[in-house]
Amino acid sequence: MTWLITGGAGYIGGHIVHQLVAAGEPVVVLDDLSTGAPERLPAGVPLVVGSTLDRGALDAVIREHQVTGVLHIAAKKQVAESVADPFRYYRENMTGLQTVLEAAVDGGVRKLLFSSSAAVYGMPDVDLVTEDTPCAPINPYGETKLAGEWLVKAAGQAYGLSTVSLRYFNVAGSAAAPLADDGVSNLVPMAFQRLTDGQAPLIFGADYPTPDGTCIRDFIHVSDIASAHVAAVRRLSAATEPISLTLNIGRGEGVSVAEMLAVIARVTGYDTAPETTPRRPGDPARVVASADLIHKELGWTARYDVDAMVTSAWDGWCTRHPEARKA
Repeated sequence: MTWLITGGAGYIGGHIVHQLVAAGEPVVVLDDLSTGAPERLPAGVPLVVGSTLDRGALDAVIREHQVTGVLHIAAKKQVAESVADPFRYYRENMTGLQTVLEAAVDGGVRKLLFSSSAAVYGMPDVDLVTEDTPCAPINPYGETKLAGEWLVKAAGQAYGLSTVSLRYFNVAGSAAAPLADDGVSNLVPMAFQRLTDGQAPLIFGADYPTPDGTCIRDFIHVSDIASAHVAAVRRLSAATEPISLTLNIGRGEGVSVAEMLAVIARVTGYDTAPETTPRRPGDPARVVASADLIHKELGWTARYDVDAMVTSAWDGWCTRHPEARKA
């Protein structure tokens, strides 16, 4: 099989491409490079610069590279931005997914893996979120991911596709400096940027109904995210009849924002006290995964802890920003 990976030059996508190549899977990447970078890709991996909204580009890459499976990773993913600009999020995330699915079906592709998100759950009132926990997204980003799962499932049923939707929880860390997250929209790199600039890390709201008042999340190493995709690809490749799975990717361990910032302070050597600002729109108080089903279905378990995430992310950050590392 040859796998088309949309968004494969991005932070998460780049890690997935590296692990798939290491596992011996032929891949081709489609990326518009709005947040991706060609240097993230292993040598020899074909890169087609294009949008998931461009049906012609999708048809061409599927035909020319004899694609037999698709990993759809490309998406917009910032919660606050989705609240401010829902039209863009529905266009990029929903219309883009529909265009990919249509091209895949017409091109004879029958295996599809969809990158979803824990944002589909909204504000679940449970200690651990299972795949059966009711979905009630509270922001347009989460809405597009839930609607995307519905579309993937419906397409699978209608056209005989085997599909897997993977719900990511909070991704951090890096496998190598060139693959590190160079954006500053997630908690860890956002804190690194503030510390490097001589500013206090920000806590967006300290009045949540949690033990320390800050949001609680299930942080997952990006290398674990990638290995879960490899496991899902193997399951899809082995399927002789259509399958449909929706699975959480998490560690099952909640870490508060304040706790994560304490780990960042210890790893980086910066002891700057965080600054509390008002809540951001669309942020739930607690979202922590149950990872039982993915272990049962794919035999997958997360390997890395929070210290490994922060340490690897800091090493990558300091490669790009050597002035950040304390003597």
